[in-house]
Amino acid sequence: MSSKEVALITGANKGIGLAAARQLGEQGYTVWLGCRDAARGESAVSDLRNTGVDAHLLVLDVADTQSVAAAKEKFQEQTGTLDVLINNAGISLGGVPVRVTEETVDDMRAMFEVNTLGPMRVTQAFLPLLRRSKAARIVMVSSTLGSISDTMDTASPIWNAGYGGYSATKSALNMLTAKLAKELLPEGIRVNAVNPGYTATDLNDHKGYRTVEAAAKVIVELAAFNVMGPTGGFFHDGHSHQNRHPW
Repeated sequence: MSSKEVALITGANKGIGLAAARQLGEQGYTVWLGCRDAARGESAVSDLRNTGVDAHLLVLDVADTQSVAAAKEKFQEQTGTLDVLINNAGISLGGVPVRVTEETVDDMRAMFEVNTLGPMRVTQAFLPLLRRSKAARIVMVSSTLGSISDTMDTASPIWNAGYGGYSATKSALNMLTAKLAKELLPEGIRVNAVNPGYTATDLNDHKGYRTVEAAAKVIVELAAFNVMGPTGGFFHDGHSHQNRHPW
């Protein structure tokens, strides 16, 4: 992949986002780390640069419209085109209630701001720069917990899962992914969602069974598709149409 390809990953100072930035950088991308915390972001960028990755920091809070707008202006001053946008930033609040009736609406609202509206804020803000790419790709980091069909399947591993509010944010993100994919199809912009699997991150107190490197690989493979790649899909390990999840 040409070094002129530019990728922006939100929530990239740690976990899956940082792993994705590293893998894309190793493939020759210029990577921008969208981070809410400038100090942590600088540390992550420094670590990547020490391994030869062309990495840059972009201070960005996906839940803050003004922060996103300012980040877009700074990014535009530095580089005029964006080829890959990975909306990775996400939060989970409220512990592990099994019953959605035990979750607070305040926690749900905060999660929607980051997990659902955050990706839309960033996508809308950076869309003019994505439109300048010859083959722009947008990847939404979702979750199997957002799949209604899996949630209602008694044989599914998530049949007894809690996280009702978090799951709803990912369901909504999946719908927005599908809508964006249809709207942007005539422009050649590919938009897909990906389930990275139950990965050991701060989000779940590192209880997940997958490594961040394995989870990032799934995301990076999807991000690396060209203009002939799929769009409007919900993917997991491997990205042929046979491995596309039901919404």
